[in-house]
Amino acid sequence: MRAFFVAAALTLAAAMACAETVEVAGVKYETEVEIGKQPAHLNGAGIRYKAVFKVYTAALYLGSKSSNVETVLGSNTVKRMHITMLREVDGTELGKLFTKGIEQNATRDEFTKAINGVLRVGEIFSSRKSLAAGEHFSVDYIPGTGSVIQLNGKVMGAPIKEPEFYAAFLRVWLGKAPADEFLKDALLGVPRGRQR
Repeated sequence: MRAFFVAAALTLAAAMACAETVEVAGVKYETEVEIGKQPAHLNGAGIRYKAVFKVYTAALYLGSKSSNVETVLGSNTVKRMHITMLREVDGTELGKLFTKGIEQNATRDEFTKAINGVLRVGEIFSSRKSLAAGEHFSVDYIPGTGSVIQLNGKVMGAPIKEPEFYAAFLRVWLGKAPADEFLKDALLGVPRGRQR
């Protein structure tokens, strides 16, 4: 009988561990997810501010946690950048901002190799008038498959095959000129002063 209770307690503890979440500006992110049938861990999450306004929350999932930018960009494991809007943003404007962020953080050669993915992301957002508060998208990197874009949980077209695209995409937040320095630290799991 004792063995039964021990097993039940361990099962409950495992279920609770799987159900753990981190809340950022009212958005809940699971601490572990599955990407391409492989486990990924929440590396960090934070808020993108524009002046004093909260624009979106972002969460970075990795096959192996790391606070080192080069390790994150160079590792060939599953990755996910998940964005949840906190206010309405024009779709075309959002696409332009991502393109600009990639350009600012990539060399000419890196940008050229990532151009197919950059154009796809721009097209996906331009096809939407806007993204409302609560809408979300994610870009997953799955080794051997490529980058998979999902908008509100729906896969948007075929995977982007060029591996250079995903590193260029992540540099929008993790590069030398990130969208938000506080968000960069939050995604890398580095503590910093701004409240979440």
